[in-house]
Amino acid sequence: MADQKKFDILVVGELNVDIIFNQINKMPQIGEEQRAESLTVTMGSSTAIFACNIAKLGLKVSFSGKVGDDSFGKLVTDSLEANGVNTENIIRNSSLQTGATVILGINNDRMMVTYPGAMESFSLNDIDDSVFQMARHLHTSSIFFQPGIKNDLPEMMKKARMNGMTTSMDTQWDPDEKWEIDLNSIFPHLDFFMPNEKELLNLVSAASIEDAWKKLSGLETTFIIKKGTGGATWKKGNRQFHVPAYNVPNFVDAIGAGDSFNAGFIRAFLAGKTPEECMVEAAKTAAASTMAAGGTAGIASYDDVMSKTKHLKIIK
Repeated sequence: MADQKKFDILVVGELNVDIIFNQINKMPQIGEEQRAESLTVTMGSSTAIFACNIAKLGLKVSFSGKVGDDSFGKLVTDSLEANGVNTENIIRNSSLQTGATVILGINNDRMMVTYPGAMESFSLNDIDDSVFQMARHLHTSSIFFQPGIKNDLPEMMKKARMNGMTTSMDTQWDPDEKWEIDLNSIFPHLDFFMPNEKELLNLVSAASIEDAWKKLSGLETTFIIKKGTGGATWKKGNRQFHVPAYNVPNFVDAIGAGDSFNAGFIRAFLAGKTPEECMVEAAKTAAASTMAAGGTAGIASYDDVMSKTKHLKIIK
């Protein structure tokens, strides 16, 4: 039963810091120096942003990952704990360095460079079997920066399902653009697949979203495809609908907006809400996250998100 579980969510994934330069005066060029109007050094990584935000939305969250025994690793684990995330299952390895992402924010978009560090050596072997018995739902993300986890995904998802968990995954972008992942072995054990549209097209080698749906027909997995300011699409079997994004007048940056969308959706799903309600709450959570820098500062609680987004207008 759900009430016998210690946690609502087990988050498995990458951990690094974000070094964010915002409001750069022009597009960076090799051999030139540019000016940024603001600098933020904060906990990064897609999966950690998801974990913090869904914890702030009111769920009990445990994180499983790996960092170096260094100042960046301490910043990450301290930040998780400060946001209510349990870190007992995070490995601290003194022979490895914690990863870092440098983010250049230009207008409403961004450029990123990541050093993976400790996350590259993390695999299913680092997670005790008992961890899968503690939570109701498993979420993972940024698969292509975690080769060990990527290779173990079918087994990990199967193990989660065997322990009564529902599952979700957001692959994020492949920096090598090879898109090599065994989706056919993962989908039978995956409840929610949550990439953005460009990622989906690359993952299934499709020229259009219609072509992608043809290739993915007959699956029981629910697809939640994010399109930035174009909103998001929910699809399962023959049923499909779209929700628009919200216009945010006090926009700061889009870092973690997709992860915040995921957090809003999974929070609503675990609360027993309808797919339509889940998607609207996901869009509102994403909008709230863009009101502050870094992915987590824009969200304080579920009530905070609903209050901040109450009067926002949708993008038509």
